[in-house]
Amino acid sequence: MIGESDPDGCAACQGPQLGYRNGTMYASYTAASFARKHDLAERHGVNLEGALTWAFTFPGYPLFAGFRQLATAGIDLPVLNVFRMLARMGGDRLEAESTGAVPLDEIVQRGVREAPDVAALASQEGDRVCVLAWHYHDDDVSGPDAAVELRVAGLPEGVRDVRAVEYRIDAEHGNAFTAWKAMGAPPEPTPEQYAALESAGKLTRVAGGAETATAENGVTLRFTLPRQAVSLWEVEWDR
Repeated sequence: MIGESDPDGCAACQGPQLGYRNGTMYASYTAASFARKHDLAERHGVNLEGALTWAFTFPGYPLFAGFRQLATAGIDLPVLNVFRMLARMGGDRLEAESTGAVPLDEIVQRGVREAPDVAALASQEGDRVCVLAWHYHDDDVSGPDAAVELRVAGLPEGVRDVRAVEYRIDAEHGNAFTAWKAMGAPPEPTPEQYAALESAGKLTRVAGGAETATAENGVTLRFTLPRQAVSLWEVEWDR
């Protein structure tokens, strides 16, 4: 078991340098780092049962103050949706390779300082495959979207009615922080604004987000993934 698995040690610190905790950078960091724990465990022969992230509540403080937490005043932060995505994955881990992944040794030694890390974690449970994909960089600055071609190969013979559903964390999805800023960052939202922020913070499906092609016992999904965004694809089929 890994305890206190977090990017920094000061949960109660505030300041503009910790603003990444409010948005998608902390979410994409969490996706990339939690997935790499499996790689490290496999390399060193460790039976990894689980990892614990420490998060706290800070009642009475302003919204989006930069604390290390999963929600602010009851409004979910994007990082919480990464754990919701991971909770939807089950069964056995599958091999996942990416031409956009930063090598494990480079991440351990230098972090993600040059090219961004565009990689994935995959699992299968019955006739359902889940693929968690992320576009992460250590610098919280804008950058081009990643053009992703995701191929799920090795589907059983005779499958039919392949369905792909996406959940997304980016500026427009699963992100109450950007919704709050779009409102003008009200320090005390009205009841209507608060309800809208609660809704904006939830993990939701994305409609029509990929071009899909099925052939040779596999399915290919083509989509774009913004910098610091996270995507969960659920691929199911009938026999």
